[in-house]
Amino acid sequence: METSPVKSLYTPRQAEIISVTALTPEEKLFCLKMVDGVDLCHLPGQFVQLSLPGFGEAPISITSSCSHDGCFELAIRRAGFLTGEMHTKVAGDIVGIRGPFGSFFPVDEFAGMDLILVSGGCGLAPMRSLIKHCEDYRDRFGTVHILYGARSPDHLLFKGDLAAWQGSAGFSCGIIVDSAPSAACYEGATGFVQTLIPPLDIDPTRTAAAIVGPPVMYKGVIDELLAKGIPAERVYISLERNMRCGVGKCGHCAIDHLYCCTDGPVFRLDKVMGLKGAI
Repeated sequence: METSPVKSLYTPRQAEIISVTALTPEEKLFCLKMVDGVDLCHLPGQFVQLSLPGFGEAPISITSSCSHDGCFELAIRRAGFLTGEMHTKVAGDIVGIRGPFGSFFPVDEFAGMDLILVSGGCGLAPMRSLIKHCEDYRDRFGTVHILYGARSPDHLLFKGDLAAWQGSAGFSCGIIVDSAPSAACYEGATGFVQTLIPPLDIDPTRTAAAIVGPPVMYKGVIDELLAKGIPAERVYISLERNMRCGVGKCGHCAIDHLYCCTDGPVFRLDKVMGLKGAI
């Protein structure tokens, strides 16, 4: 597969939708392939700018590993003008893609370490790219602890993947929801995702962590990770703040002196702990 450089950061490339899968009533998973045959060549934690003519452009996290035979996946929640239109698309339709953009999880630094991967809500979508990378290169990592919190059982994403990870050697998977209606056939835990951290049996000297989710989740999760003895320089967080252009020109995603789209979205915790508006 050809991997020549893209001519312009500002020019979308055409991508064909290969398949569409419903994840929840609000989210769909799109598998896409670049029409020009040039691989996306993304890394875990990066994002693309998705565009539809007449509907605009939006940043969307990549949810697949980079080793998926030229295809890549985007999990998209129907939440507005563009995403609503995207939910009408079917296999064979063409969309615009710019990227990949942004920083990524340092998988080389994670090599040989146990990992605690904490996701909340839609945060499982970008985290899935890192989990899939750990699956693809299983011998490079220690135990992978996947902790996932969602609003309700109906809002759990990637249920098939969650079941597979729960039964996979070298993986542990803890799932929790904010609340479960009495009519729901759910027998799992309820509460906040950070409550899944204290019971973990880990060696903090050889453990790293990654966090992706809504801002309200971060402080509680960070406090529990630090309480387990994991140093801030081995905790990575993904921050998404009103990204527009994707290349650090418009300033919409600024946090202090940093831009989420270029300096991030993945940041090392000790680099942003003191920045106003970061956490």
